[in-house]
Amino acid sequence: MRRVAVKIAYLGDEFVGSQIQPGHRTVEGDVLSDIMKISGLGADDIGLRCASRTDRGVNALGNVVVFNTTFEDNVVLLKALNAVSGGVFYRSAASVNDDLNPRHATERIYRYILPATGMDVNAAKECASLFEGEHDLIRFCRPDGKPTVINMRSVKIEKDDEFLIIEFRSEYFLWNLIRRIVSAISSVGSGNSSIDDVKRALNGEPITFGIARADALTLVDVVYDHVEFVTPPTDMFRSRTDEESLRQRIRRTLFDSL
Repeated sequence: MRRVAVKIAYLGDEFVGSQIQPGHRTVEGDVLSDIMKISGLGADDIGLRCASRTDRGVNALGNVVVFNTTFEDNVVLLKALNAVSGGVFYRSAASVNDDLNPRHATERIYRYILPATGMDVNAAKECASLFEGEHDLIRFCRPDGKPTVINMRSVKIEKDDEFLIIEFRSEYFLWNLIRRIVSAISSVGSGNSSIDDVKRALNGEPITFGIARADALTLVDVVYDHVEFVTPPTDMFRSRTDEESLRQRIRRTLFDSL
């Protein structure tokens, strides 16, 4: 057997989250089932690990799973997985060393879609810029026993028709962090909170701004140094789902419901 990393895409509303939960449909559960179907291996032999946890409703276009496989060709592996998949699109693959920990990524990229109606875009952008750099973000997450100081590489906002696209880049993120930051940005942009309120929360004052909805958030990519993913032409796949249709469905679902 050899170790392989595969980038996956999925709609969050089809799962109760990414991590395996007995009695519930999850992303990891579907991935494990798909691998077992095409390989005949048991769960212990597969050694499945996932790069990023996504909550119920959160979408992905580039989460990463790492596992053992007996397939010698990555394209054949992707075709086989997509042939049996019912909700996960396997979009690219790379052969990796046995010691690669998918949690240790170089960068993670998320995007959030926020309605622009009634929003002061300049105020929203000013608020977003407050989160760039190193901060203790304990007031903007559920710590879950983890350190809360994060170096946020960038938080950028672009206006797209009637929506704001907020892009976050960092090595890692904390539980609910992006959705709580988005809620603060939305509150400032709509005039319900001030920039000073956000600054005070960043300084540790017990101020909260709520939590934004999950289905407007998408994990766009997980990046690794020295790991080259190969993406075959999508016309090679005859699966029940594919990346482009997922992109369109995510955009349509979010835009129609916001």
